[in-house]
Amino acid sequence: MGWKSKGLESNAKSFVTKKWTLLLCIGCFCAGMLFSDRMWTVPEAEDKVVSLETGVKDERLKLVTEGCDPIQKDVKRGSKNILGEVSNTHNAIQTLDKTISNLEMELAAARAMQESIINGSPISDGLKIPESSGKRKYLMVVGINTAFSSRKRRDSVRATWMPQGEERKKLEEEKGVVMRFVIGHSATSGGILDRAIEAEDRKHGDILRLEHVEGYLELSAKTKTYFATAAALWDADFYVKVDDDVHVNIATLGATLARHRSKPRVYIGCMKSGPVLAQKGVRYHEPEYWKFGEEGNKYFRHATGQLYAISKDLASYISINQHVLHKYANEDVSLGSWFIGLDVDHIDDRRLCCGTTDCEWKAQAGNICVASFDWTCSGICRSVDRMRDVHRRCGEGKNALRTATF
Repeated sequence: MGWKSKGLESNAKSFVTKKWTLLLCIGCFCAGMLFSDRMWTVPEAEDKVVSLETGVKDERLKLVTEGCDPIQKDVKRGSKNILGEVSNTHNAIQTLDKTISNLEMELAAARAMQESIINGSPISDGLKIPESSGKRKYLMVVGINTAFSSRKRRDSVRATWMPQGEERKKLEEEKGVVMRFVIGHSATSGGILDRAIEAEDRKHGDILRLEHVEGYLELSAKTKTYFATAAALWDADFYVKVDDDVHVNIATLGATLARHRSKPRVYIGCMKSGPVLAQKGVRYHEPEYWKFGEEGNKYFRHATGQLYAISKDLASYISINQHVLHKYANEDVSLGSWFIGLDVDHIDDRRLCCGTTDCEWKAQAGNICVASFDWTCSGICRSVDRMRDVHRRCGEGKNALRTATF
């Protein structure tokens, strides 16, 4: 009985043990399956993330290489916007400068007329502003400095590089180039010298009379009056002064000046810095030499007097301030001194001072000179006799002005 019951009890325990063993195996199997699935799922997810990041990088690289990167696009767009704003601001400033210059010129003209009325002197035809002056825009006004005794010089210029009659009027209307001989009055107003100039002007119509008394020692004053008068009469981009014994190629001069139209304050010529001559009796003696420092010093840089050009703003400045601008003995020095302290662009162009011996081969090489003269004579030596020859050798050609575009 005891053994039997022990056998039954042993069998029951064995059965329970087998049952739990089976359950434990099943549980381990399920746990193993679950663990295996997790181990395989994680790498797959990581692979997807890596592949996704790689795809994004590849796409970004593709956009960059094609110039379509959105970030770079925004930067470029921002840069373009900034440059556009800068350009618009620059254009607005230039427009404002031109408007101020126009107002200054009108003010200068009004002052000149007012002074004439106050002084009781009649307003000459040369100082009356044409009705069309406010509408017509010119490229340049070329003032040819001359004297009462220089009739033959004027005729030599008319016969060579200065157009005459209808051709000169057409040059003004189509090309915007005004050309006039510039002269004042004699010490005896209405005398024989003045009447001779008036008769010459009636014949040719190419003389600008200034409210100025002629005299060699008064060239600085004449220069001031010329620029003030020309600025009041013609609205031009540039105002040129040239001597009547210099050869000029007008088309080449116009093309040269046109390249500097965008600059507001321009002073163009052959810049030099000669010695200040303190010794009395010598040519170009400077009575105020002590203002330039110790003896033997040189002048500041300024354009040589045979030919130079200034922009509209500078002509307006001279016109407005002519009564307080100091005059030195030499007019080219005086002009240079008026621009000291101003924001002026000095342009040294050696084509404005060619020699009569080298202008020919320069023309043959295609580098046509603007102006030609002899340094030893401060103009063309014996210009009345030699102007035609210089024009033949160094001229720009008959069709240059007709085909020129400025």
